[in-house]
Amino acid sequence: MKLAYLTGQYPKVSHTFVRREVLGLEVLGHQVTRLSVRKADSGVVDPLDIEELNKTRVFFDASPVEWIGAFGVAFLRTPVGVLKEIAAIAKKLRAPGPGITQRFAYLLEATYFLSWVRRDSVEHVHAHFGRNAASVAMIMKNLGGPTFSMTVHGPDEFDDTMGHELGAKVVATEFTAAISHYTTAQLRRWVPIEHWNKLEVIHCSVDESFFEDCEPISEDCTTFTCVGRLCPQKGQLILLDAFAALLKEGRDAKLVLAGDGEMRPEVEARMRELGIEGHVSITGWISEREVRAQLKRSRCMVLPSFAEGLPVVIMEAFAMGRPVISTYIAGIPELVRESANGWLVAAGDTVALTTALREALDCTPSELDSMGHEGAKRVREQHFVQTEVSKLEVLFTKATSNG
Repeated sequence: MKLAYLTGQYPKVSHTFVRREVLGLEVLGHQVTRLSVRKADSGVVDPLDIEELNKTRVFFDASPVEWIGAFGVAFLRTPVGVLKEIAAIAKKLRAPGPGITQRFAYLLEATYFLSWVRRDSVEHVHAHFGRNAASVAMIMKNLGGPTFSMTVHGPDEFDDTMGHELGAKVVATEFTAAISHYTTAQLRRWVPIEHWNKLEVIHCSVDESFFEDCEPISEDCTTFTCVGRLCPQKGQLILLDAFAALLKEGRDAKLVLAGDGEMRPEVEARMRELGIEGHVSITGWISEREVRAQLKRSRCMVLPSFAEGLPVVIMEAFAMGRPVISTYIAGIPELVRESANGWLVAAGDTVALTTALREALDCTPSELDSMGHEGAKRVREQHFVQTEVSKLEVLFTKATSNG
């Protein structure tokens, strides 16, 4: 099949699961055109992401002349369709969600990408995330382009379902992939019952190399690693408070924050305020290989998020045999099982998080290894890239046949 993957930003350091899908489909013999609205951010350091960067067609890499030219071609080919889209924008002037400028940008992006889709004879477009990329894919279809599908992750799509027109997008898709059962449940709130059959659970995934990197936990390891963007929803400030409480008990431990982000100044300020700078380090943006190396040096992976879909880093940690401490939110309890492969605490509960950290320190390495192996087993059953890509292949085949 000739497919296109459309995202708001690709490649992206926190979205390596998209890359795994794309490469997995190509291994199966399909042609995949990469389309991205924005340029990759400065966090792209992984060699595989850099390779993907060179294969991706980016809207904002083109000139305004190219945008206008593509819009003109689309208008000449489907004038009624373009006028309908403009009329729809006018009707939504007071509607929630994107403003008029952003909606016109979606139209311009759709006509530009439509020129590439036609040039590559793309049969079906898949958008990752149900926000701007899905809006652009839907407009492309309305202008005579290929059928489309999307993967909905959360939590961002659910913060403004009306503004993102999530229900209408599901109706327009050939199918909508959800990354967890929790996600499908949320979608059912906004989608007419007769379209519930379009919802399919396709998990984000990891490949065999993560399982190959599994090593026993060192006897003297007291390091906890938190992997993720430094931002409010990941809960790093709560983690620092919980970790400081652990240190006040006289426990010897280290915490590594693997990542970077807009909240780094606040994180560093809290570290100084708590007086724990000697026990906590921030890596900045690091490659996938470096994340794996850090997880190997860890006793446990911690992710105290307030809002999530189902974090891929939990899958990666489990595949490498590391137990996980996380929160009772969204799809996380579908993967993390209390006492079996990790710990679950209420989001924002500092005391419970300190307790979980303490219990992880008190466990023997063999007990932690057992929990990690249980996590790895669960990931292989539910989040293995070949299995999930094969499910997508079946859905894409059906979609292209319908189209």
